Amino acid sequence: MRLLEGRMHLVRVAALFLAGLVAFVVIRALLVPADFGVYGHYRAGALADNRAYPLVFAGRAACAECHDDVVAARSGGRHERIGCEACHGALAAHASAQDDAKPARPDPRALCVSCHDARVGKPTGFPQVHVREHAPDGPCTACHQPHRPAIS
Repeated sequence: MRLLEGRMHLVRVAALFLAGLVAFVVIRALLVPADFGVYGHYRAGALADNRAYPLVFAGRAACAECHDDVVAARSGGRHERIGCEACHGALAAHASAQDDAKPARPDPRALCVSCHDARVGKPTGFPQVHVREHAPDGPCTACHQPHRPAIS
């Protein structure tokens, strides 16, 4: 006992540290799923969980099956590499004919400005406009064709 005399503060700190370590191990065992870490820093069951969600995006190939005229119009244009659903929204139900309704046409004023409004952080080579100076009112489609946006 003389060995620990005057050093009880160290024993209390060590006991507190040990209690914290035991609490961490117990809480981790309760909260971390058993399949965590099977595929690296991921939970293996997350793949099955994600497969349970319905598909909402159809992909560019599904759009091209019916809208080859739009594919031809976009060919070689600046918007050629942008996916259809980036502007028109998720269209898996439309593409699979589950939904007979025609998708709503996006509001070009709001949509075009979301990408092309001039901002300091955008690369200088990216087409940017000061909307109030460029076109104070009216839709962008009054002067630009959205699938191949050169001045018409």
